Amino acid sequence: MAITIDMIKQLREATAAGMGACKEALNATNGNMDEAVKYLREKGLAVAAKRVDKESKQGIVAFAEAADKKTMALAEINCETDFVAKTEAFIKFASDAANVALEGKDIEATLSDDYKMLLTKTGENVKIRRSEQYKLEGTGVLSGYIHMGGKIGVMVELATPCEKCAASAELAEAAHMICLQIAANSPAYINPEDVPQAEIDKELEIKLNALKEQKGKLPPEAALVGIKKGMAAKYCTQICLTKQDYVADGDITVEKYLEGVSKACGGAPITIKRFTRLQLGA
Repeated sequence: MAITIDMIKQLREATAAGMGACKEALNATNGNMDEAVKYLREKGLAVAAKRVDKESKQGIVAFAEAADKKTMALAEINCETDFVAKTEAFIKFASDAANVALEGKDIEATLSDDYKMLLTKTGENVKIRRSEQYKLEGTGVLSGYIHMGGKIGVMVELATPCEKCAASAELAEAAHMICLQIAANSPAYINPEDVPQAEIDKELEIKLNALKEQKGKLPPEAALVGIKKGMAAKYCTQICLTKQDYVADGDITVEKYLEGVSKACGGAPITIKRFTRLQLGA
């Protein structure tokens, strides 16, 4: 069957694949449009298989939220080059992926056909790396934030027993500011008590070995008790969200900032219930 330019354009409009790929698909399927679409999808999988050893560290972390802001989701989609990450097709797929995650569905299974076509369009090893969905649990507020054009995505849940506080502009603003804090300072835990003792012990070992090399020997055991306590506390200020210096006011910690928000909301306690930070390729 003779393949016409109109047929190629029709397939291109249906799939957004390149003109050359559309012509190849139509030739391979004797002009059958449905079979040509299937051919292009299978070709996308073949391309991905060939490029499986290529690193995929570029891409987008996309965010989606329900209209009532009580459900939110992040999805990270990786590709090989920043050029592909900025294309309309890739950006749309990442956005669709976040919305699928918002619904609590499996991204690859739900967007199977779109994924295969994206592989064909980009010719790169595109990966659906990970996703996270939050649903508000109890009384509080959710907030999400995308930093550096999709390089970092953050979600946080703040909890309070007061429904009036939960619905206030002050708590919504606090949740947003905590997202900024997480994006900027990359905490690993919320509170010091969340840090595994094994991790603290390992950090202390590193610090004490460095101290011994510097001084030639360690202080007496009686002095070491206080030194270890101070080292552990300092380590927690770096990795624990509540103990970090607040990004908008370095004179107070995040913990103190939330205490101020609590007072503004009538004194109801405010706690950070959970957070997620997805950094592209990390």
